[in-house]
Amino acid sequence: MRNIFLLIVFIGTLFSCGEEVVEKPVNLISKDKMIDILYDLAIINAAKSSGPKVMENMNFEPMDYIYNKYQVDSVQFVTSDLYYASLPLEYEDIYKKLENRITDEKERFVKLGERKKDSLIEIQEEE
Repeated sequence: MRNIFLLIVFIGTLFSCGEEVVEKPVNLISKDKMIDILYDLAIINAAKSSGPKVMENMNFEPMDYIYNKYQVDSVQFVTSDLYYASLPLEYEDIYKKLENRITDEKERFVKLGERKKDSLIEIQEEE
């Protein structure tokens, strides 16, 4: 994911020569909503890599899920992504917030796992 981010930032840098290369779309997805979409895509991609057969067996279509959940279409998503990519500082901000959110969630799950482990140890000690 970091490589994709660097590639997009590089491409965005090419477009940032002082003039607006990509016009702001009429139906631009807000930054916060874009972060939510990218977060869900990251979770889906992680799930696909750890259990691809489960999603395949369920006929789960990740992008259809995203479009329905956020009430956007593919054109709106692509044009919004392209627009933000043409503004490297905006795009970097989006991905930094996304990275922070993923890190926070990971830490939350680690702590949750530690609490469950501690609870199991307490139960075993009581027996």
